[in-house]
Amino acid sequence: MDLVDTVWVEHGALVDQFDALEGVRAWLAEHGWDGDGEVEGVRERLLEARAALRDALEGRGSDRLNAVLDHGAWRPRMRGGEPYEEVVVDETAWWPGWVAAAGFVRMMGERAERVRKCANPQCVLWFLDVSKNGSRRWCSMEACGNRAKVGRFHQRNRSTGGPSA
Repeated sequence: MDLVDTVWVEHGALVDQFDALEGVRAWLAEHGWDGDGEVEGVRERLLEARAALRDALEGRGSDRLNAVLDHGAWRPRMRGGEPYEEVVVDETAWWPGWVAAAGFVRMMGERAERVRKCANPQCVLWFLDVSKNGSRRWCSMEACGNRAKVGRFHQRNRSTGGPSA
């Protein structure tokens, strides 16, 4: 979900972390990609993977997501008697976007009912609800959740004539 949420709304305007190469580098560093190479090429693949994930989440089909996934595969391996999976991609620049897309598919296979869009209609963020009872509604309580609570409070006070004395 981290790749999907590299676009957000701030003060009513859409912000894209990948507009600047520094934002791409920061995201890659946060996700353990230390690959050399052209960051611009990686950004293009990340943008394609992000668009594919958003298409799938927003009900526009999975063709783009499958096209991204066609660029790589998991290869089961053993090291020191322990199993692990190696990522194999047809082009190094696809590695971060492919890993995000494959992780998304795995998550949807395990917990699709817990993947949700923020309940704030102005918010574009998605999240995996890991709450115990599965009732989370907001991308974050500090942002969208608080705004909703404040809005409901003001609505109640307007309709009742204000707080009681």
